[in-house]
Amino acid sequence: MSIKYQRLSEIITNFKKSKIFVIGDLILDQFIWGDVSRISPEAPVPVVHVERESFMPGGAANVATNVSALKGKAAIIGVIGRDNWGKILKSTLKRNVDITGIFTDTKRKTSLKTRIVARNQQVVRVDKEVICQINKVLSGKIIRHIKRNARKIKAIIIEDYGKGVVNPYLIREIVKVAKKRKIIVNVDPKEEHFSYYRGLTCITPNQHEAEKATGIKIQDTRSLLTAGRKLLKMINAEAVLITRGEQGMCLFRKKGNKITHIPTKAQEVFDVSGAGDTVVGAFTLALASGASFEEAAHISNYAAGVVVGKVGVGCCSQKELLDGIRQDNKK
Repeated sequence: MSIKYQRLSEIITNFKKSKIFVIGDLILDQFIWGDVSRISPEAPVPVVHVERESFMPGGAANVATNVSALKGKAAIIGVIGRDNWGKILKSTLKRNVDITGIFTDTKRKTSLKTRIVARNQQVVRVDKEVICQINKVLSGKIIRHIKRNARKIKAIIIEDYGKGVVNPYLIREIVKVAKKRKIIVNVDPKEEHFSYYRGLTCITPNQHEAEKATGIKIQDTRSLLTAGRKLLKMINAEAVLITRGEQGMCLFRKKGNKITHIPTKAQEVFDVSGAGDTVVGAFTLALASGASFEEAAHISNYAAGVVVGKVGVGCCSQKELLDGIRQDNKK
């Protein structure tokens, strides 16, 4: 067995010692599963015969679920509405994730994304949500919860889906707490909010988000490097990890101006839903467990390779992650 596997295995085994706060937009994912045998006479669309439905945590809740699946200690912080969807979302989380940081806003609806899937193919997605920034009272509750529990955690993930939980005031206060306690803070960004994220540990945009933030079209290695370096300067972060789908990842380090290209480990791609959630979850958990930025990026790359091989918003278990690394090291 190679030294590389032994080192990554050691880090992954330490996941159980790390508690992570995941802060951001909470979404309930609904899946309606069925079959298609004909086209509607009313319009040129398939008629789906529904066989079953299921619910899964989405958005920041999916990141927390990913951390838990990897055997990290996950605590979720966010806002739901006082509605049935919020109750269902909490019920999908409470067995594996600390939900004491979920707050209720009576003027808000819990975000619901309904995906209709026929023969393992997504036919359509329907979103029900109200997008508006949370008020200062709710932001204050979140900040007080973080301060009360900061000594228990090793890292914070900010998961920004642009629904209104993540705002400049909240991030400024999180950064203050994190610097005082030496807590890692990583963000999975929303492209319109890059001006919010200064002073964090690392940002993990996909290629499209990196292009929008920098105004640079990434077409080759030269434009990729230019965009990555520009992001490092813009955000003033220690690192930037740009995910590039089938082209893998590229890690930019502020210290030493180091750049690491990481090829994808995905064998087959069935569904990219939630892949970014898996990346930021595994990457942050690895950093909290003693990994270098490069080691954490490799671990998150393996985890993403597992998830995109599944249909629907899925998670990578610790066993699947270790098996994937082990098999790759045998080649």
